[in-house]
Amino acid sequence: MHRPAPTEDINEDDLKVTDPKRAAAGPKAVLVSMERGFAEAGVSRTLRSMLRVNQHGGFDCPGCAWPESITGARKPAEFCENGAKAIAEEASARTVTPEWWAEHPISVLREKTEYWLGSQGRITTPMIIREGETHYTPISWSDAFSTIAEHVNATTPERCVFYTSGRTANETAFMYQLLARSLGTNNLPDCSNMCHESSGSALNPTIGIGKGTVSLEDFEHAEVIFVVGQNPGTNHPRMLSALADARKRGARVVAINPLPEAGFFGFKDPQSVSGMLGKSAPVSSDFLQIKVGGDLALFQAFGHLILEADKLNPGSAVDHEFIASVTDGFEAYKEARATLDWAATEEATGLTREEITEIAGLLIKSKATIICWALGLTQQPHSVPTLKEIINLLLLQGNFGKPGAGACPVRGHSNVQGDRTMGIWEKPTEQLLKALDQEFGIDSPREHGYDSTETLHAFEKDEVDVFVSMGGNFALANSETEILEAGMQRAKLTVHISTKPNRSHVVHGMTSLILPTLGRTDKDDKHQAGAQFLSVEDSMSVIHSTQGRLTPVSDHLLAEPVIVARMATAILGEDHIVDWRAMAEDYDVIRDHISRVLPGFEDFNRRIRQKNGFVLPNPPRDSRSFATDIGKGRFTVSPFEALHAPDGHLILQTMRSHDQYNTTFYGVDDRYRGIKDGRRVILIHPEDLRELGFEDRELVDVISTFQGTERRANRFRLISYPTAKGCAAAYFPEANALVHRDLVARESNTPGFKAMTVRFVEHTGQPGPTLNS
Repeated sequence: MHRPAPTEDINEDDLKVTDPKRAAAGPKAVLVSMERGFAEAGVSRTLRSMLRVNQHGGFDCPGCAWPESITGARKPAEFCENGAKAIAEEASARTVTPEWWAEHPISVLREKTEYWLGSQGRITTPMIIREGETHYTPISWSDAFSTIAEHVNATTPERCVFYTSGRTANETAFMYQLLARSLGTNNLPDCSNMCHESSGSALNPTIGIGKGTVSLEDFEHAEVIFVVGQNPGTNHPRMLSALADARKRGARVVAINPLPEAGFFGFKDPQSVSGMLGKSAPVSSDFLQIKVGGDLALFQAFGHLILEADKLNPGSAVDHEFIASVTDGFEAYKEARATLDWAATEEATGLTREEITEIAGLLIKSKATIICWALGLTQQPHSVPTLKEIINLLLLQGNFGKPGAGACPVRGHSNVQGDRTMGIWEKPTEQLLKALDQEFGIDSPREHGYDSTETLHAFEKDEVDVFVSMGGNFALANSETEILEAGMQRAKLTVHISTKPNRSHVVHGMTSLILPTLGRTDKDDKHQAGAQFLSVEDSMSVIHSTQGRLTPVSDHLLAEPVIVARMATAILGEDHIVDWRAMAEDYDVIRDHISRVLPGFEDFNRRIRQKNGFVLPNPPRDSRSFATDIGKGRFTVSPFEALHAPDGHLILQTMRSHDQYNTTFYGVDDRYRGIKDGRRVILIHPEDLRELGFEDRELVDVISTFQGTERRANRFRLISYPTAKGCAAAYFPEANALVHRDLVARESNTPGFKAMTVRFVEHTGQPGPTLNS
């Protein structure tokens, strides 16, 4: 039996702090996985789910996008602790019925935390709340779709926004973007805008593809692996196995991060005897505790030192043949990196010249290097130049198209990369739009739409009438929380296609619909054509199938492709040129369309049924070629840049708890960092704590400054912690209110969640965030 939903919410006064851990996973991870599963879903549903996750013929974990091997056998338990939590949350036997909504007015739900809301269970029935009403009430599916059509057709396409979460499967994403473009808008913001958009903005112009260029098998051949601006122990724990194996083989694993995360130092493999006995395998061989925002300076220093070493012994550190044959811009890059201001570099990075030189020596000797990164690099004003410096280093040593080498942006959501591949993008290519128009006979709009930050601005200016969210929790995922929530409540209609309650449901538009959908773990068998399956793309461009096998908790749930099809039919009419009904009935029809629209998906229906799926083309990896506008890999030159805090201020970054997946909270135990039963905390170096005149565990209000404006978030507790000096860390999304809407990565418009300039003042007694523009 599963346990009922918790009735108590987070009490920040119960906060407990212990020493940070020095190893990840192990027996504790197994126990927590099982306990969470049994509590949410019960024994039977938990065990049936765990046996099928990431297995052939099973379902793709709704957690991270780390791949499975396509050359070796799958492990019996091909998931991690946080994957198990994600599965338990989705396979939950707890239900949120119409009676639950009747018992909980919006005024009460708005006071609840995301942890409490998400713990209540799976939504069972379509629900609606209209202007002036205090409660959501049930609505039939047909009336729900009629309501959507009424609002969409009463406004213009540019005032409609279609947001997408990364968990949306390929087939759904393809239909969803087709709906938006059939309607006449490219307003297709997605969670990529808020996380890895900077990666695509850097990779596309330099190597001709916005994705990573390595396979999982490359980790078996790399001599040096960099893990930069990420926390694999919590956010993609299965990566630890690949890193530990590489270290065991003799590779050097270099972790670069402001926080000394447990997964950098040790991995207790729960699938090995030694791991279960408590012995941890070493992961990183080297750890550089860099200041937030100092990575650009570090990579520029590496480039300088590699060139200096090659000057002494030509050809020893630089792949001149590769550079001459397939790249452009090397001479300008070489000139820019000829000199280095070491004092500025040490100040920007917080590292010594000796530390930087030692790690550069590893690069100089390495014949196969992989550089991995995540949101620590993508959410700063100078994110795109930083990532271009990574590409410069890889080009400099020919680290493309050979075993054990390449660029590896590590994605979070399990299909965020697939959504973009399917056309979820506010700035579509002409090639995609022409292919859609030819396949379906529509006239796709050419004007670019809103990304997530532009959607925030549009809400603020009352330029959004209809907001549809395919999964996700937009209100908490973006910056400038108060302004965004106020704007959402002024929209005429908000529509949330969801599995469980979240904050966006309770800061709703004048009219709001919640449409309950099947999850990854659920059977999708209510079709004349028989049970259906979907597909996803992992971080390394592998397309494979996913098919749930659990009985849904309610007969009223619809699959996402069915919801999109019925929504499209209601809005565009039964006689619309696109046969939406055929796609909803048989997902092979969707895949046939995709095969004719998207390069790399030819013969989709046959290839997706192969045991390991198939791998999409990747020119830098496959043939050492680059599909840029000049047909070559491009070296770039960026000026020196770093984040600087004025006196009395620190640079604040956001982070996830170990009991968290984006805006979903599985619990309140950040076990590896030693934080339990509280989330409104600021991790701060003990010297900074002392110099600023505060004490450990002191309650403060946090004030961020940006371009002469201030944002304030109240009632945070300072925790003495070994983060980089001059820097601090707080949990996402509690700190989102501190991020000004214009604090973004310049080229990608990604919110600057790793770049806040903050100071602390004595707590005023106010409970929540305030702002002053």
